[in-house]
Order: sequence, then structure tokens, then C-alpha cells
Amino acid sequence: MQRPVSTLNLPQSIRTRLHNAGYRLTADLADAAADPTALATRTYFVFICGGNSPYTDDDARPHFDPPPFPNLPQSTELGITLDQAMTTIKQLGRVPLVSTSALDALTVERARHAITSSSHAFDGLMGGAGMRTGRVTEICGPPGMGKTQFGMQFCVNVQIPSAAGGVDGEAVFIDTEGSFIVDRVVEIASATREELHSHQIQEVPTIETMLSRIHFFRVHSHVEQVALINQLDEFLASHPKIKLIVIDSIAFHFRQKFADMGQRTRLLNGMAQRLRALAENRDVAVVMTNQMTTRIRRVGAGLGDGDSATLVPALGDSWGHACTNRVILSWQDDARQASLVKSPNLPEATVLYAITADGVRDIAGFAAPPAPAAGTSNSRKRPHSELGGPQEGP
Repeated sequence: MQRPVSTLNLPQSIRTRLHNAGYRLTADLADAAADPTALATRTYFVFICGGNSPYTDDDARPHFDPPPFPNLPQSTELGITLDQAMTTIKQLGRVPLVSTSALDALTVERARHAITSSSHAFDGLMGGAGMRTGRVTEICGPPGMGKTQFGMQFCVNVQIPSAAGGVDGEAVFIDTEGSFIVDRVVEIASATREELHSHQIQEVPTIETMLSRIHFFRVHSHVEQVALINQLDEFLASHPKIKLIVIDSIAFHFRQKFADMGQRTRLLNGMAQRLRALAENRDVAVVMTNQMTTRIRRVGAGLGDGDSATLVPALGDSWGHACTNRVILSWQDDARQASLVKSPNLPEATVLYAITADGVRDIAGFAAPPAPAAGTSNSRKRPHSELGGPQEGP
């Protein structure tokens, strides 16, 4: 459909220059939009970029006889930059709708990998094999529950050779709190190597190799955190063996003072979208740890009239939509327990686990409980009758 060039979503100065150069309708630019090869090689922009052409040497400037786009004015009077010319042409593009069949989606899903936690109970909680690639999992809990230990354990276990059922990949660890202790990683890696040797697994990587396959980033502010996540796609493209991204923790820098809470929400939503895209497009598992905060539930009219306090994941209710799976760690008497409270395909359940000198392990004699029957409530979720508008928290 033809439309006036003046209606394109372009700065007024560019629309004016296009109009003055003779471009009245989008059809006048159709030749350029119909040839993406020429567009990619920038041959078209020799004619519309004027003095900002990518060719600085007249002798290097390509010449065409006949011109590749006969409908375009062969002049250099526009005087717009290469980026502006690219933006103009993109306005004309017609991107066809492309669907994926459910069968294709199932094939992709079955090709995903899984990273064990070294705890059979926890792996069972997550579907039987551990953390799956293509998904974003949030592990929440108060201090001392082992959130960082899980992150370190996954960074080691993602390197388990394929002969042992592993991924044979690499990991990215983003440390926002300063809790990444290399000596602790060495302990976990040593225990994992011994366990692999006990199963007669050949070609087990050395400690030095394991450490070299963990790409560590230390960020000191929310600005650094957002900037790093924005650049991760390019980093993963140059490191195709990476199958795991650990962020410990996602909330630390965002619980500081924010003058504009709307800005905080926008930054968090942007990070969530990029992490989901990385998980799906790069076939990596994203594991985020999150802190807990106290929510006061008012019952009576006055303060203290039956009020109750509940520990909930930080960053508010809306952040709960950022992850595919959410696991909350807590204490049950003297034992640590992990509760799956959100998942699109897994039942809610609770298992016990232990943090030992070797890393994350099972508790001796513990069997994972059966999945709860349909309709049973989870004590960590608010009853549906209480659900109202989203509440933002620290």
C-alpha cells in the first residue's frame, strides 16, 4: 500500500529532505526496499547518503551502469547519514508473519539439555534432571539457605562430560554481592571430579580447566548490571559452549534507593525480557537468586490488630512473572527445604536438601514426597481470594 513519505515515523528534517529530493510516496523507495542484498552491502546508500557515504575515496566508490535503482534520483543532495538512511529504508520493510507449529516447538523442547544439581531430590523437583536450558529459574530464600552454593554447583556441573549425561558446557557467573568465593568453587569441583572418577568416567576435566570455563563478572551497581546483561548476547555468540548463566543476586542493586520507582520497574522488565530471550534463543539455562523481604498483612483497623508478617521474594509481585520457575528455600526444623511454587508444567512440591563440604547434596534417607493432589493449596501462595492488584515491594 502506498503512503506519503511524510507519514513515516521519521524526524521532520529527514522527511523534509526526502520530500525536497522528489520522494513523495513510499513507492518511490520501493526499489531499495525490494533488494535486501544491495541494502546489506550498502550499494544503495552511495546514492542517498551524499557526503556521508561509507566510501571516502572517489576511486573506491562503486559505479553501476545501468544504476541498480533506476527510480531513485542519482544525486547526493539528501545529506543524511548512513544510519538515517537505514532507518528510512526499514520503515518500508514488510516482515511476513512466521509461525512455529506445536510439533516443531515440541522437537525443540525435547532437544533441550538439563544440568544436575547433585541432589536427586532437587532434580526431581525440577522435572527429574535438574535445571533445563531454555528456561529462567529464580531461587529465592533468606541468608544462609545456600542460594550462592546452588549457583556454584551448577557452574561446576554444567561441565560434566556428555559421557556422564552432562552438558559439557561452560558457565557465566554474574556476582552482584561479592559472594563468589573461588576456594569454595575449587572444593565443589574437587568433589564432583571424585564422584565422576568413582563412576569410571573418562576424560574428566581438571580443576584448572573447570575454573577456566567459568566466566566471572563482578558488577557494582545497577547500571553495570543492566549494561552487562544487554551485552550478553554478543558474548554468548562468541562463546557458544556456554549453557548456563547465574546471576547472584538479581535484586541486590535494585533494593537500594531509587528516586524513580517507575524507572526501576522499567529496568527490571527490560532485564527480564532479555534474559528470557537469551534462554530461548541461545539454549542456555538462566538461574537467578533473589532475596526475601517482609510483607505486612493488615487484618484489623489499627496497627497491630492481628497483623501478620510473611517473607516473600523481593522486587514485588510483578517480578514474579520474569521467571519460568520459582523455587523458595526455607528451613523445616533443622533441615533445608526447597519448594517449587511456580512453574508452567511442573507440580508444586517440596523436597529436602543439604549443603555439605562437597556442595549441594541429598539428605540421607529422604525420599521426595509425591506431587500434591490437584486443588491443594500452597501455604507460600496467597489464597486466590486475597489476590488483588499487583503490589510492588523492595
